[in-house]
Amino acid sequence: MKVLALASYPIEQAATRYRLAQFVAPLDERGITLTVRPFMESKLSTLLYKRSALPRTFLGLMYATLRRVREVFKARSADVLLVQREAMILGPPIIEWLASRLSRCPMVLDLDDATYVSYTSPTYGRLGSVLKWSGKTDTLIRWAKVVTCGNRTIAEYVSSKGGRARIIPTVVDTEKFRPAARNVENQPLVLGWIGTHSTFPFLEMIFPALQQLARSHPFKLKVIGAGVAEIKLPGVEVESLEWNLEREIEDFQSFDIGLYPIDIERYGLEWAAGKSGFKAIQYMAVGIPYVTTPIAACAEIGETGITHFCAETQEEWQESLAKLISDEQMRRRMGEAGRRHALEHYTVGQQADKLALALREAAGL
Repeated sequence: MKVLALASYPIEQAATRYRLAQFVAPLDERGITLTVRPFMESKLSTLLYKRSALPRTFLGLMYATLRRVREVFKARSADVLLVQREAMILGPPIIEWLASRLSRCPMVLDLDDATYVSYTSPTYGRLGSVLKWSGKTDTLIRWAKVVTCGNRTIAEYVSSKGGRARIIPTVVDTEKFRPAARNVENQPLVLGWIGTHSTFPFLEMIFPALQQLARSHPFKLKVIGAGVAEIKLPGVEVESLEWNLEREIEDFQSFDIGLYPIDIERYGLEWAAGKSGFKAIQYMAVGIPYVTTPIAACAEIGETGITHFCAETQEEWQESLAKLISDEQMRRRMGEAGRRHALEHYTVGQQADKLALALREAAGL
């Protein structure tokens, strides 16, 4: 069985890497050949959020569009077309229509985020909203034979639109993401966060709690991928690093406590509810406790009080982190419990079985 997967972003983006690329080998073992074709190449992706590079970005997008049209014809030889969010990041779903309708290739839509919620780009503003083409996700849900969903909230939305939803959480390879010994002698405890420039405001939301916490508990805040060279937080030691694919696992392993705040007020409850809780799974896989905002999947992943703590107010964030910083045995117990939970519920093999079933279901096999 042959499956052509169309992704919006290159391998550096988590959605492409963890929703598609890491399943190539496991699906092959299950008799399914998965070919992944990103819309954007790595260089174009780095230019996308720089307004100063708009001319080069425009030319790059035009070239990527032409290349994508050529790839439509490859769908004729595929048994299933797997679309991760959307085939292109702009415009109407022309590619999906051409591939699924003209080539008569059944489509599986993969949603790991609430792409059906309108979102204003911090880089392009209203222009970005226009180019994203409102209502595209709803259209793709109608066309898809099966929709694989990152969490229950997304699946409920898909079902409300008449789609056939199958829940497949985003996971990591637990053979690679695993606990590692840290050299902590004479080193402060590390509170860590990994994200992007667009999610960095989530972390900023709990800065008051971190500043208050630093008055009585020594720690270092390690921030990866915020897109900010220097983060000034009076009273807190901060290390800010660029995200690096080769260093990703090592960065997670360098944390003692993971941070996973989600700003509900900034983007709205519906958008926040679409988050898949992936960071929580990454923290558990490397065996560290974490504190998270209890919304949607983040309230369902793990076991509160056993693998992690939940916090909503600044006071709750401060109190939860203070407990973990002060109690080494608690950190160890919760980290070990998280690792066990990840192995029991969130392995690549388990999710590959679900994905294989969904693909065969779409193909009518």
